[in-house]
Amino acid sequence: MVDFPKGLIQIYTGEGKGKTTAALGLAIRAVGHGLHVYIIQFMKGRGGYGELEGLKRLQPECQLEHFGAPGWVHKGENIEEHSREVRKAFARAQEIIVSGEWNIVILDEIFNALWFELIPESEVLELLSMKPSHVELVLTGRNASQTFIERADLVTEMVPRKHPFEQGIMARLGIEY
Repeated sequence: MVDFPKGLIQIYTGEGKGKTTAALGLAIRAVGHGLHVYIIQFMKGRGGYGELEGLKRLQPECQLEHFGAPGWVHKGENIEEHSREVRKAFARAQEIIVSGEWNIVILDEIFNALWFELIPESEVLELLSMKPSHVELVLTGRNASQTFIERADLVTEMVPRKHPFEQGIMARLGIEY
């Protein structure tokens, strides 16, 4: 495993498409250079995402675990099962990050879990402080708070300008999921 002299914190956020795609592209690039990547997906319980199968082809250098309850969560409602899944994902994220065994750790959709108030922001900020200095940490999802933006080394905001959904084109297999 390659150690970075300084692992940074990256954020991909915003209302536009491409946050998870950008993080997964980084994972593919990293594996191509012999780095080890661990991806934890929050709030993706329904399955059927192409990355779940596609990234298996990059094992053992790239591992992906996804967590999430089926169905949609509504802020302040029906959150018990969703909260339980987020807690499991977060416990796993803590274990993986603190171990220092992975070059890059991606917490996909962590900001959605925060926005839905399924985990306190203070716990995620504490996790950032526990990150070994050589681990690159990538956080994705809509609604990254200003606190996280200030803490990160790199922030990219996806801004929607045009989307096929506006023309009535629904999510397509292998493209949007």
